[in-house]
Order: sequence, then C-alpha cells, then structure tokens
Amino acid sequence: MPSADAPVRPQRTGLVGLILRYGQVIRYLIVGGFNTLFGYGCFAVLNYLLTGRVPYPYMVAGVGSNVIAITVAFLGYKWFVFRTKGNYLREYLRTYLVYGSSAILGLLLLPFMVALVGRILKNQVLVPYVAQAIATPLVVISSFVGHKRFSFRTANPNP
Repeated sequence: MPSADAPVRPQRTGLVGLILRYGQVIRYLIVGGFNTLFGYGCFAVLNYLLTGRVPYPYMVAGVGSNVIAITVAFLGYKWFVFRTKGNYLREYLRTYLVYGSSAILGLLLLPFMVALVGRILKNQVLVPYVAQAIATPLVVISSFVGHKRFSFRTANPNP
C-alpha cells in the first residue's frame, strides 16, 4: 500500500501502456517471430541444398537449422528480451535444454508429419516444407515459459 507521501503514477493507456505492462512478452514475440522465420528459412535452404545429396534431407536440415536458430534465439533473448548480464555458457546450455526438448519432439514428429502431409499434397516437393511449418508452433508455445523460468531465471524482475 503506497504511503500518503508517495506520488501516484497515472496508468498509461494505448500502445505505451501495453508495452509498459507486457514489454517482456512483446519483446519475446518480436525475437521469437524473427527467429521462427529465420529458423524456417535455414531449414528451407538446407533442405533444398541437401535434397538429392543425402538420405532424408529434411531430417539433416531439421537438425542443422535447429542448432543455428537456437544460437540466434539465445542471443536475442539474452540481449533484448530478458536482458541478463554474464552467465553466457550457463544460460546458453539452459536455452538448449528448453529448445532441445521441444526440438527433439519436433524432430520425432517430423517423419510422421511428412508422411501425413505427403498423403494430402499432390506436389511432393512441398511436403517437408509444409510439415515443418506445421511443427514449428510446438517450439513457440512451450519455449517462453521454459526460458523465463529456467534459461534466464536470473533476469531482472522488472522487465
């Protein structure tokens, strides 16, 4: 309860109020949105480059794009979203645990999704791209809580 001497801050409304109240979540969505597109782009490029050169190119592309995207996401979350100082290695490893568990689930589901989407789409070249696009939200849904409560739990409580 504020004292009688404490100034009362007026509640901000509109976009400024929204950003002040939910700034960390908004920053997370910005970084996550960018990284989702970036990671999907990495997957698409790697899958294209590997098709015809290695067996199951979408699986190799899935692993490679996850390593790249997790690293990029870590830096965005550390510097822009949770704004923590130091602890690079510990937070990077924690980020891998959060994303890694989701990525493993996505990689396990990918062959099944490829098979399912392959039965629906006529253009078989598009199948791995559509299957990966369907699998991508799994990581987005679970990762914010994991990062907030585990990867960057030393973050400033006042975002």
